[in-house]
Amino acid sequence: MHPIKNPIRLTVEEQASLRAFVSKGKSSARAIRRAQILLAADENRPDGPLKELEIAERTQVHVNTIRAVRKAYAEQGWESAIGRKKRVTPPIAPKVTGGVEAKIIALSCSTPPSGRSRWTLELLADRAVELKYIDSISHETVSQVLKKNELKPHLRKCWCIPPEQNAAFVAAMEDVLDAYQLPYDADCPVICMDEKPYQLLDEAREPIPMKPAKPLREDSEYIRHGTCSIFIFTEPLAGWRHVAVREQRTRVDWAEQVRELLDVHYPNVPKIKLVMDNLNTHSIASLYQAFEPETARRLAKRLKIHYTPKHGSWLNIAEIELSVMTSQCLGRRIPSISELAHELSAWERTRNQSQKGVDWQFTTDEARIKLKRLYPQFKD
Repeated sequence: MHPIKNPIRLTVEEQASLRAFVSKGKSSARAIRRAQILLAADENRPDGPLKELEIAERTQVHVNTIRAVRKAYAEQGWESAIGRKKRVTPPIAPKVTGGVEAKIIALSCSTPPSGRSRWTLELLADRAVELKYIDSISHETVSQVLKKNELKPHLRKCWCIPPEQNAAFVAAMEDVLDAYQLPYDADCPVICMDEKPYQLLDEAREPIPMKPAKPLREDSEYIRHGTCSIFIFTEPLAGWRHVAVREQRTRVDWAEQVRELLDVHYPNVPKIKLVMDNLNTHSIASLYQAFEPETARRLAKRLKIHYTPKHGSWLNIAEIELSVMTSQCLGRRIPSISELAHELSAWERTRNQSQKGVDWQFTTDEARIKLKRLYPQFKD
């Protein structure tokens, strides 16, 4: 029989300490099991040490664990045998200090290098090293810095930014906002109008239908069928809108849409307040270019136009409807004007039936506070 390697011979004091350690039960299960192994394998036990297989069965550990405990006891004593291995070297200090983080933040907010449209994580990491902010840094660490500070250099949001202290802007803005605050008047409703171009596209190959665990798959190649223009009119307080498609967006196209609005959708209304942007085709002159003078004048007398300011398209409620229409109806390839008109008609009908509308809350009083920088300033 081979002698036991690293036999355990506990002193009376060690036996007492280990029994007390086990009886208290305040330590981890791992530490208590190791203490029980020491006591069971002790050569100085009154009944002699237990066999390793018996100890393994009692403590529900592998025989190799018992041998590891023996070795730890022989080399460092019982306290090390029941505890975890202590860290020999001190923990490494974080590489990215507050100063380095501040420099990376400033760098991400700066203009990207020539030839690049935006900062990427790899670009920021390389430039931080190049500028000697830090010896080395991974793009994952740069990502953590940006995420921590809610910076997203990969995103870009388009917004109409008006110039400061612009009398023309605030004059048109307040005119539109006052129109929105008027109570509902069936004899003079507020109608918002907008338009957008749309590209007609067809599939080059038949898409593969969606299946379980597989999305709809369509070829990246497509066939162009030209462009068209989508016109939308909406009455926010009534929850009504009308969409039309035309091949172009000329003065005549706009004029014919306005005549349809007045003669077909609102034939008995004396006057309409029409809110729209000041595109060159959106004018009374377009009516005279499209119709005989008598017809043009008749239509013009029924219009009270409120133009949104330049860089102020967000003031047009019709633009909100266009955004909803785009997300709900136009997120796909539509090959022809007739099919597009059919799809938009279905969207219009469903949205009108559900009485979906826009609850406009921004007022002139709020504009004078929140957009104070846009108003001309006067010295006392």
